[in-house]
Amino acid sequence: MEFSEVFRIALSAIRANKLRSVLTLLGIVIGVFSIIGVMTAVRVLQNGIESGLSNLGANTFQIQKFPVMANREERIKARNRKDITLVQAEYLLYRITTATLVGIESYDHGNVIQSLSGEKTNPNVPVFGENPQGLPTNNWIVEHGRGLTEQDMRTGGHVVVLGMDIVSKIFPGIPAEGAVGQFVKIRGKRYQVIGVFEKKGAALGGRDDNFAAIPLPVFLENFDRDRSLNIMIKAKSPEIYEDCVEEARFLLRTVRKVDPGKPDDFDIFSNDSMIATFDSFTKYVKMGVAFISFISLLAAGVGIMNIMLVSVSERVKEIGIRKAIGARKSNILTQFLTEAVVLCQIGGFIGIGVGILAGNLAALFLEIPPIFPVDWAIFAVVLCSIIGIAFGVYPAWKAANLDPIEALRYE
Repeated sequence: MEFSEVFRIALSAIRANKLRSVLTLLGIVIGVFSIIGVMTAVRVLQNGIESGLSNLGANTFQIQKFPVMANREERIKARNRKDITLVQAEYLLYRITTATLVGIESYDHGNVIQSLSGEKTNPNVPVFGENPQGLPTNNWIVEHGRGLTEQDMRTGGHVVVLGMDIVSKIFPGIPAEGAVGQFVKIRGKRYQVIGVFEKKGAALGGRDDNFAAIPLPVFLENFDRDRSLNIMIKAKSPEIYEDCVEEARFLLRTVRKVDPGKPDDFDIFSNDSMIATFDSFTKYVKMGVAFISFISLLAAGVGIMNIMLVSVSERVKEIGIRKAIGARKSNILTQFLTEAVVLCQIGGFIGIGVGILAGNLAALFLEIPPIFPVDWAIFAVVLCSIIGIAFGVYPAWKAANLDPIEALRYE
């Protein structure tokens, strides 16, 4: 028998018992849906979070008072650490030898930026105080105008670089480059717009273009001084990245007078370390979902075995006729195995389709690009084939070993 003929017979057998086939498929569909749906949603969230976490430049790490990802107990413990001061940050800036850029920043959330014509943003704009090297170490690119300079730092000029969302909000109807040279108000102070950042897009429903940067001395003068600073450091090359981290750690421990043997009283992180921490959080979620889904698929496999055994008992006479006209055991075995695998694969493809659609609902709500988890889809297809073979082999073997004479006499 040609495979195409075997496949056609398998589809005919499934169509002949539509209700029974649909009920059998439900188990496979639910099992595959649970795997693909959850894994797609986790992948969507992971991509969104990773894109949001990847806010540092290449070969760059950040030093700050609080850990980026920590439980409540760890964050409470970190509150007892001393703030990172401007003196300490500049000590590191002027002494580190393995870095090409050292950015120093502070920030304040919940600000309103208003144009002189009265247009204003929502009260949710983070304003960053930066030194000139803070922009490239944050991977912020100025598309129009210019960035912050050392002269801005020395003169204390009230200048600002705006994110694209702010420009479109407070300067409607003019191109982004037209905002350069305009004046805005932040906390009642006038600032001249000297640049506009390149559009970055959204991450996890947030707005990565809704921020502003001003010179660090101006920020410390006009905003709350009682806050810890962040330090962003870019190593000279990937080869000396680890050496740069260790040198920065040594210098900061020295200026903060941390005794030998005691742990750091600051936190160091990079894009990779943040992503690795997030991946460790999601690993156990994936393992738990995979285990539960596997149990569901095993139960569905038992249902398929039961249905195939019923199918064999209903088609005993058909099997006898085929054997009488020359069908071999291998032909009968292949036919019933194919029926089991086809039944599993139909349920698998339905489960994959529904799971991807359901999983990408998170992408729709959070404004993240949807994904197609090719690896998990292939895994589901292979798993369905294995289940079809594993649970269809006994009914197929039983059908293949029927005595043709007894089968022809079966009523």
